[in-house]
Amino acid sequence: MIFKNSLNYINNFFQLFTKKTREIYLNSNIYNKKISTTNNKNLEYRPSPSLLDCLIKYEKKRINIENYSLNSVWNNKSLRGKNYNNLHSFFWLFSLDLKSSKKNTQSVILNWIEANNKYNSKSWNVDIISKRIIAWVSNSKLTYEEGDSNYKKKFNDITQKQINHLINEIGRSDWVDDKMIGCAAIILTGLSYQDKTDYLNFGLNLLKKIIKFSFDNDGFPKSRNIRQLNFYLKYFVLIREWLKESQSEIPEYINETIYYLGQAYAFIWQNNKKDILFNGNQENNNSEFDIYLEKLGYRFKNETNELSGYAVLNNKKISLIMDIGSSPEKKFSTNYQSGALSFEIISKGKKLICNSGYFQNLKHRLNELSKSSAVHSTLILDSRSSCKFTKPSNSGSKVSRGLKIIRKNVVFEKNYWKISGAHDGYLKEYGVIHDREIEFYPEQLKFIGHDKIISKNNFRNINFEIRFHLVPVAKVMKTQDNRSILIELDNEGWKFTCAENDINIDNGLYFGKKNSFIDNQNIFISGMTQNQIQTIKWELIKI
Repeated sequence: MIFKNSLNYINNFFQLFTKKTREIYLNSNIYNKKISTTNNKNLEYRPSPSLLDCLIKYEKKRINIENYSLNSVWNNKSLRGKNYNNLHSFFWLFSLDLKSSKKNTQSVILNWIEANNKYNSKSWNVDIISKRIIAWVSNSKLTYEEGDSNYKKKFNDITQKQINHLINEIGRSDWVDDKMIGCAAIILTGLSYQDKTDYLNFGLNLLKKIIKFSFDNDGFPKSRNIRQLNFYLKYFVLIREWLKESQSEIPEYINETIYYLGQAYAFIWQNNKKDILFNGNQENNNSEFDIYLEKLGYRFKNETNELSGYAVLNNKKISLIMDIGSSPEKKFSTNYQSGALSFEIISKGKKLICNSGYFQNLKHRLNELSKSSAVHSTLILDSRSSCKFTKPSNSGSKVSRGLKIIRKNVVFEKNYWKISGAHDGYLKEYGVIHDREIEFYPEQLKFIGHDKIISKNNFRNINFEIRFHLVPVAKVMKTQDNRSILIELDNEGWKFTCAENDINIDNGLYFGKKNSFIDNQNIFISGMTQNQIQTIKWELIKI
């Protein structure tokens, strides 16, 4: 133990020393001179700002450019966190009216250059630089056109200087999402300055590495994160449209990646038009993105029933969705939630049974809570989740002990549906397998579930709970015989029953909307394992 602690101390000291040494180098005149080498080219390709409609949420209230025209705004030391990042990313440029003063807009950028001409760790991090370059170049009608030669030279120099720094640092970024945004900024700069050798080729090669590193054989992100799926699709479409608009060659691997991402997007979203709350997902409503894709001529279709560990069965009235996938590798698991074999039911476009969603803020204690099995409609043993997480000091928690799906099966017929699977998440600690089977009879509008706790080693009694989370607007009431619970949802009535186990109603939290929570309720079955194979049968039928 002493030896192990000593190694950890030495390792931490070495990492701190390396970080401090590199920070000194980045702030040195030597490094500043290195990244100040530019090619003296002017901005040639100027992309249409509308191509970023899929990424930018425009402010309804237009911003007055005069609010940013003072030097003092860049020296405001009271700005912190999100407000600081939003200001320095310049994404607020997309909220300016094109009738805004070019002179004032360019004055704001000159003021920024004077205050931030050299590297600093806050305003020059990978994410902020990438967004700033995309915003500056995409809004060239305001930021570049009609500028005098002195202004344009300063604009060109600082743009390329930031990209030079980005190329040096992007490989050190821990966040794949930051790499994707940075890659887009580098490619855009290469297209805009007609620099294929240094910028465009670097960006396209980096894009290949991101594809190889981040996607599974189905073209789905290895994180199994649905938000990340949407994020990647948006940026790949954006890059393709930049290449197309600038009349540059579109590599085939970009077309292929968009095809597979689009297939997954159709499977997850377009077939249901409802956000499913698995593995870091939240309510997003992608209808505006659908319009954007249609306007640009992208049409995706996917009629499969299973993809990358998700099973989705639909008819005109009902959707049954279930997570039958293994947990991702540790390096891809920052936003993973331990909800193996959890499920959701959508009835006439409304969530009947759901998961509780995800609290995205990695620094908030609710982030850890939202990763637990208890916020999913699945089985929990001994009040513990099916995966274990470890939390590094500088980032969100990651899976330290994952699970494998050891069996799965999907049946989809006109009058009979079934999704089943089993995982080993409780095998090492408790010696048991969780096996779940959910059947649906469309003519009767009836679901029958069998949850089995199968002891593979020496049998012992273990506490179990099976939770069925409801959206906040659902109303529930327990019947007098204590064997049924009635659910009311938008004038629909459903009855949940479990004949052989205790069922109750419990309060919970719903994290479906980004970084917020609201009270909800859930039905839960509880008990103790009594047999080598403990079977819990439950039913849900429309009344």
